Amino acid sequence: MSAPFNVLFLCTGNSARSVIAEALVNKLGAGKFKAYSAGSMPKGEINPHSIPVVESLGFKAQDFRSKSWDEFAVPGAPKLDFIFTVCDDAAGEVCPIWPGQPMTAHWGIPDPAAATGTPAEIAVAFAEARRQLENRIQLFLQLPLASLDRLSLQSRLRDIGKTVD
Repeated sequence: MSAPFNVLFLCTGNSARSVIAEALVNKLGAGKFKAYSAGSMPKGEINPHSIPVVESLGFKAQDFRSKSWDEFAVPGAPKLDFIFTVCDDAAGEVCPIWPGQPMTAHWGIPDPAAATGTPAEIAVAFAEARRQLENRIQLFLQLPLASLDRLSLQSRLRDIGKTVD
């Protein structure tokens, strides 16, 4: 079997959406994909409302940490094959130079960490973020990567980001 494809999910704070996406890919794409997450201005901790989501996927809260995207732009970092921004702020920021020219796309979804209200209303926002990310990740995982040329693959990745969930 060939090495798994490395996928990096970026968001500003790396506390909710990018962490949930990392967990989803590591669960649903296990063996074929290895996911990571990072932020341009990491919060330093995972949003507490993200913890039940990652635990529902079979992970422990301590399997995740909020970290800077700089960790993935240094010698010795994993070679990245795909990079997805999942929040609007990170999509517009100047990203580090990624070695190896990974494929990139923007898959923005509303920030569940910005949700207010009762604990149930906040949980609904996180469940919705998971649902939207899982829909896009399922589409991504089903792509026939071996049979798509680089331009076609880039187009398909961008189209997934425009998916109406």
